[in-house]
Amino acid sequence: MANTSTDACAECNCLAVRQAARYITQFYDQHLAAAGLRTTQYGILAKLKRHGPMSINALAAELVMDSLIVIEPDPEDRRSRILRLTRTGERRFERAHKGWAEAQRRFEDAYGGKQASELRRSLRAVIASELGPFESGD
Repeated sequence: MANTSTDACAECNCLAVRQAARYITQFYDQHLAAAGLRTTQYGILAKLKRHGPMSINALAAELVMDSLIVIEPDPEDRRSRILRLTRTGERRFERAHKGWAEAQRRFEDAYGGKQASELRRSLRAVIASELGPFESGD
């Protein structure tokens, strides 16, 4: 007789995505370590570099990193605060970007460029699939 809990684990989409995300995060973290950043920090710096200053509400307050990002009054609305990269943050981002590019290249070499592109497309489709809003189970 088949063990249904084992079968459920083997077929669980959420578990598979979480395990893969953890594995890939560790892989990228190794490549970013030389710049003194983790994947989460690199993502924040990349977002600020790409979009420029943004409101603190756009990013969680816990993401402010010592000497990499500063919080300033928004010149267009003094009641708001914006985040921007410091010179140190810019330099650290540039160093980390080299590690990120190497991790990206190695991942695509190992997994396949076409499959990696399809994976990103598929995961974006999951995000856009409107699974939520999520309700409390209480």
